[in-house]
Amino acid sequence: MTVLDTRDTTTTSIDSWVDVIADRELPAEIGVPALVGNAAVAVFRTYEGTVHALSNLDPKTGASVMARGIVGSRGDVPTVASPLYKHVFDLRTGRCLDDESLALACYESRIRDGVIQVRAAG
Repeated sequence: MTVLDTRDTTTTSIDSWVDVIADRELPAEIGVPALVGNAAVAVFRTYEGTVHALSNLDPKTGASVMARGIVGSRGDVPTVASPLYKHVFDLRTGRCLDDESLALACYESRIRDGVIQVRAAG
């Protein structure tokens, strides 16, 4: 798997898209970490082919591990489970399904010209 180097010496504008990984390089049900602007982001693809981007920081510990989480679903909700405390988060919203006091930041993602991109937050 080839992850694109998203480090950049220029300032990321509020409304910029950052290349993360070639679309063909991200298998289903796998996460990859990326630095998007100043944010640690985890990018996932579901079996249906939908791409999601959430914070890579576990909200309970602050560890940068969410890209290593277990991707699955609860009913119709695509999810990722933290590899540390196993809290389950909705990939679409970042909301924790086990503890409503926890949540992950959610980022816009898209596939453009064969590359998965994440919108940098200001």
